[in-house]
Order: sequence, then structure tokens, then C-alpha cells
Amino acid sequence: MGGMMGATGGWVFLWSLLAVVLAVAGGIAAARVLAVRRSDGPPQVRADDSPAVREAKDTLRLRYANGEISREEYLQGKVELED
Repeated sequence: MGGMMGATGGWVFLWSLLAVVLAVAGGIAAARVLAVRRSDGPPQVRADDSPAVREAKDTLRLRYANGEISREEYLQGKVELED
């Protein structure tokens, strides 16, 4: 009877080990995906923008980040500055 209980315990251990390995592998995969997304960096300003346009875009981003303007106002200003 002791041998049978040991075999069952072995299977439980193997399935538990498999679950841990899959959880760790999933965590590593998720961390890599998030790291790739974060390394994209902030949006780049086109090189042909004048200093005044760059300053206006920076001001627009800052006002949106500070909550001074709504998302709609930010998007509209962004469209107007790209024309």
C-alpha cells in the first residue's frame, strides 16, 4: 500500500512542477513583451518641424499631461499642428 501512495504522490509532484515551470515561463514571456513595448520610447518629433512648432507640440503635450485640456482638445491641437 505504501508503494501505491508513493506513486500517486510522485504524479502530483510532477504535475505541480509542470505548473510552476509553465507559470515561470509565462511570467518571463510577459516581462519580455512589456519590456519591448516600453523601449519604443516617446513619439519622435519630425526633423522638419520649426522650433516654434516643436515648442507648441511640447506645450500641448504638457497641458494634456497636467490635465489642463481634454483628450479631444489634445487630439485636435495635434492634428492642427501637423498640417
